Amino acid sequence: MRKTSFRYIPHTADVSFMAYGPTLKGAIESAAHAMLNLMFDLKRLNKDKGKIRTSAILVSAPSDEQLVWFTLQEIASKVDEKGLKAYRFEVSEIKKARQGAKLRGRIFHKDAKEYMALMDVKAVTPHNLAVKKIRGRWGIRVVLDV
Repeated sequence: MRKTSFRYIPHTADVSFMAYGPTLKGAIESAAHAMLNLMFDLKRLNKDKGKIRTSAILVSAPSDEQLVWFTLQEIASKVDEKGLKAYRFEVSEIKKARQGAKLRGRIFHKDAKEYMALMDVKAVTPHNLAVKKIRGRWGIRVVLDV
């Protein structure tokens, strides 16, 4: 598993966090990990012997901020709609173009027998969402409506 980096930030009503990575790809994976860590008991889910499955996602967006927003929202939606017990998200590729970017990725989930959900994420909000390259690494600020 790739190393992810994130920290939760105090927020009045929702949940906010900063995610980091050496690349935009790594920062998005860290952001997904921070969100999944709120949704599931990832330590128990990683240890579970259930069959590992993947679900693909493809997201297009005109800006880096919207790429992050759409990607995290797509992960949260698939987890909710399909009842996935997701424990990891991996970005396969990000293709930049003049009109924005496309992201391909995979959600890793298990057929776990136990219910390991911790918190429902209703939505990934665009409020205060930021994507910046700071001192050679990428940082992403996210607010989740829970």
